[in-house]
Amino acid sequence: MSKILLLQGNQAVVEGAIAAGVKFFGGYPITPSTEIAESLAERLPLVGGKFIQMEDEIASMGAIIGASLTGKKVMTATSGPGFSLKQELIGYACAAEIPLVIVNVQRVGPSTGQPTSPSQGDIMQARWGTHGDHWLIAITPASVPECFELTLRAYALSEKYRVPVILLMDEVIGHMREKIELPDNYDEIPQAERKQPDCAPADFKAYAADESLVPPMPPFGNGYRWHVTGLVHDETGFPKGAGSATKAAADRQYHKLYDHLDDIVQVENYCMEDAEYAIVAFGGAARTAYEAVDMARKEGIKAGLLRPITIWPFAENEIQKLAGKVKGILVHELNRGQYVYEVERAAAGKVPVYSYAKYDNEPATPAQLLAEFKKAMAL
Repeated sequence: MSKILLLQGNQAVVEGAIAAGVKFFGGYPITPSTEIAESLAERLPLVGGKFIQMEDEIASMGAIIGASLTGKKVMTATSGPGFSLKQELIGYACAAEIPLVIVNVQRVGPSTGQPTSPSQGDIMQARWGTHGDHWLIAITPASVPECFELTLRAYALSEKYRVPVILLMDEVIGHMREKIELPDNYDEIPQAERKQPDCAPADFKAYAADESLVPPMPPFGNGYRWHVTGLVHDETGFPKGAGSATKAAADRQYHKLYDHLDDIVQVENYCMEDAEYAIVAFGGAARTAYEAVDMARKEGIKAGLLRPITIWPFAENEIQKLAGKVKGILVHELNRGQYVYEVERAAAGKVPVYSYAKYDNEPATPAQLLAEFKKAMAL
């Protein structure tokens, strides 16, 4: 059985979190993500979970890291300025390989910017916001139903690979309302589970991994003792100053993700079967792109859309294949131009890559996007 509701994207994230088995939320209210905190403050106690409003976004990250170490599925939600404050502890979670989900509902920046206006200006920050070489996953929904589905997927990836996952939304998707069909009983949804040790506590090494390169992660308090640190560490979890330890840790954490891109990276192809020209867009910008492609098709233009669902790791292979197929690519994003440089790099000169950067507080209309598309392709 299922139920049909009219929900905001932010509300659908809450439903996804409950369905995924989230039992702890630590956060601080900030537009345009606050509905997530407000709804989870009401919902979590009803399913045996805990909600805490921390004094700031830094403390919120510390709280969810600690709760994750006890074996709980955890979430925090924020927007631009709060996302900036979280970066140091995002790096800690990457170094210590702590699974957690961070929702960032993007707004115009930098600094306080325009709190209620849509933006996709945190694309590069989501990948490189914290210092040092580090690896994580970022995924972005383009509809209210996807907010639910990708929240579930965020936990599946986070728990499987022991990695922070960023659900990278934007104000358009967070605040729009759409029809969504949800199961009546979330208990029937399969739950992502962490790998557990298959040895006795006395033989346990906290960061010893098998061929998957993902170490098991027993919850604190169940008999397995392990050390957690942001310092470079060896298999025991204790700091190791040798250069070989630094390289080994970096290589393993890289390969545990990048050897499994077929599992991690998702894109959607819309009208791409016979497309001669392509738009690349994601999140709220993709909403405009669907209609612009349909309008182009009515004019006899063989246009298509490639929509990255996984933003990071970058869809390198998919963009390379696209560049070998079409005559031109237009990257549309709600910022001054960020993702376009990754697309341009992957296309490697095989095809012209153009940018339609929209950063004036408003999403583009389909007519505006089509006009820019035709101008770029000289159609």
